[in-house]
Amino acid sequence: MKAFKYIFWTLYRIWFYVLVALPIFILFPFLLVSISKESWYPYFFKLARFWAKFILIGMGFTYSIKREQTPDKNKSYMFIANHTSMTDIMLMLATVKNPFVFVGKAELAKIPLFGFFYKRTCILVDRSSEKSRKAVFLRAQRRLKSGLSICIFPEGGVPEEDVFLDSFKDGAFRLAINHQIPIVPITFADNKKRFSFTFFSGSPGKMRAYIHKFIKTEGLTIQETKVLNEQARMVILNKLQTYKK
Repeated sequence: MKAFKYIFWTLYRIWFYVLVALPIFILFPFLLVSISKESWYPYFFKLARFWAKFILIGMGFTYSIKREQTPDKNKSYMFIANHTSMTDIMLMLATVKNPFVFVGKAELAKIPLFGFFYKRTCILVDRSSEKSRKAVFLRAQRRLKSGLSICIFPEGGVPEEDVFLDSFKDGAFRLAINHQIPIVPITFADNKKRFSFTFFSGSPGKMRAYIHKFIKTEGLTIQETKVLNEQARMVILNKLQTYKK
């Protein structure tokens, strides 16, 4: 019986990468056109949402989204969520309709095919480089001025499997304060169970996303970054604990 589980998990992982690549191959000409101008990014975003939903459905994930508040399509936001799985990217794209730009690890640009579009559409950061971290603020500022939103997983990466919710880095909150945009905390309840970074694990099933009430930043100063950081983290932590019960 255990041997069958290992065979299933191996095939399930392979199937995930097939689903990641397949729509990119099919949509390649349209994706290329959509990234040829920065002003055309919203068209790329629509294609990215289709890609994300294709993967989630293909993996047998039935996702549901609950909202305390709905983002205004004409405003910019800082979207944040807990980070436990590669599928967090897909669920974030499926959850949020407002065009946003990911701030993510530069290493992901090395992934064949996916990395080609990732490095041309996302804001890449090398967390070991202070120069790279500073450049993020300049690129994010340009995107926010064009009417887009920003998405950051503030744990700074996927924590160890036994970590319930890691501490948050300050970058997302500093950016939000600098630009006086609301923070939108989002809790992903099931992604670690569905498709964690442990190879022999995962299964089809439900994925729940919960969009919390927005946290305002109007009038806040950089000195209040840590307070804002902890406030946002506690919102997500408290919700995760209710799902755990």
